[in-house]
Amino acid sequence: QVQLVESGGGLVQAGGSLRLSCAASGRMFSRHAMGWFRQAQGKEREFVAAISWSGGSTHYADSVKGRFTISRSNAKNTVYLQMNSLRPEDTAVYSCATEAREFGSGGYEFDYWGQGTQVTVSS
Repeated sequence: QVQLVESGGGLVQAGGSLRLSCAASGRMFSRHAMGWFRQAQGKEREFVAAISWSGGSTHYADSVKGRFTISRSNAKNTVYLQMNSLRPEDTAVYSCATEAREFGSGGYEFDYWGQGTQVTVSS
């Protein structure tokens, strides 16, 4: 079984920073790509950021480029999302995800999802 547990969400003022964590268990963490998604009230879930299994490649949505940074610690079985210069429009439930395949390439194929953590940015 694969289990993903997010943490680090909360309430922050516009312009502030927050770091989300996603701890994974039940698998060989270092062999799988990881990603972050978010879903605001009344909107569809959208891609935020992803990192390859090797950590050598990262991708970001245009809306967060230059503000958010994804990273991973294989030793801790954890992926992080550092969020800086937060805006009210960043308010959403943030979920992490991972692929079923090992050593994936040629795009991401996310299969497993965590329950999410709420991020609220006040103006």
